[in-house]
Amino acid sequence: MSELTQVSTPPAYGQAVDAAVSSPPGRRRRRSGSPWGAAALAVLGVAGIAVGVAALRGANGWLQLAVIVAGLGLAYAGVGRLLRRRFGAGFDLMSWLCAGWLVLLVLAALLAPVLPLGEHQDLASTLDAPVFARPDLFSEYPLGTNNFGLDLLSRVLHGARASLIVALGAVAIGLVVGAALGIVSGFFRKATDAVIGVLTNSLLAVPPLILLIALATVLDPSLRNLAFALALLALPSVVRIARASTMTFVQREFVLAARAMGASRMRVMTRELLPNVMLPLLSYAMVMISVLIVAEASLSFLGLGIQPPDPSWGNMIAEGEGDAFEQHPHIVLVPGLVLFLTVFSLNLLGEKARKRFDPRQAKL
Repeated sequence: MSELTQVSTPPAYGQAVDAAVSSPPGRRRRRSGSPWGAAALAVLGVAGIAVGVAALRGANGWLQLAVIVAGLGLAYAGVGRLLRRRFGAGFDLMSWLCAGWLVLLVLAALLAPVLPLGEHQDLASTLDAPVFARPDLFSEYPLGTNNFGLDLLSRVLHGARASLIVALGAVAIGLVVGAALGIVSGFFRKATDAVIGVLTNSLLAVPPLILLIALATVLDPSLRNLAFALALLALPSVVRIARASTMTFVQREFVLAARAMGASRMRVMTRELLPNVMLPLLSYAMVMISVLIVAEASLSFLGLGIQPPDPSWGNMIAEGEGDAFEQHPHIVLVPGLVLFLTVFSLNLLGEKARKRFDPRQAKL
């Protein structure tokens, strides 16, 4: 009989394989690479921001903006690498920054009446103040003043109160009415579904901006009326999502079991379908809030929404029209940048929530 030849594995190779198998992939990725390069990027970015804010105060405004933007990009790249090394490759710094921005904005808007801010509405109190002020982080007003000497930071925060109240109120109305109509449509089908479908398609057939302008010219431009008008924009999408989710869940085992046990239609819709339908609706609501904030700002920009001197991001942007923007662009850039960051954050977090909680999105 021939003896079997055994091939021995080198000890070093075997230890390397055992170490690679025993250590999780995320931990291997977290330990790979040197943190010094990421730390250097972060420090360089912070230094660039400091130079752009302090050392270039008397330089060209566009050069100052370019230096600050470049510093922010370097700091984001460096901090992102450090955090991914610490928490794993799946860590999303942008999502955390967006969430932090929204939390900071909401807290500042809620506390705006008690914060030590400048005047945001009373023009009589600013008659002795300079008409214009350049935005300077080391001046009396951190973000400068508008054409009438009103503090832009104070107006931005009070404008955030108006935008959030209108958008949240409109989304709340749309969720309540739209979820009820969508569940009824998807549960009963037939004639009920046809009638609700006609109403939904009728709202979708009218261009949103024309519908808002028509409603704004008829209704008094108050926060309540603006919320009701903007709720019509959210209603068709909410009805369709609620109807589709109801048709998905109505054939599931827990619904069939409830109906087999003698549960009434109202109980099935409220106790079995509503909790499951609301989850994708709430994730979609974040995206709708951003859409309605832009819609409210558009109406205020056109003079059909919140009226000056009451602050709104839309009418604040309108204050910088004409020669004012050429001489003092911060009048437009300050509310425009806040509006952009808010809408961007809501869209990013809303899309992530939809991919996680909407069963239809999870299959894509």
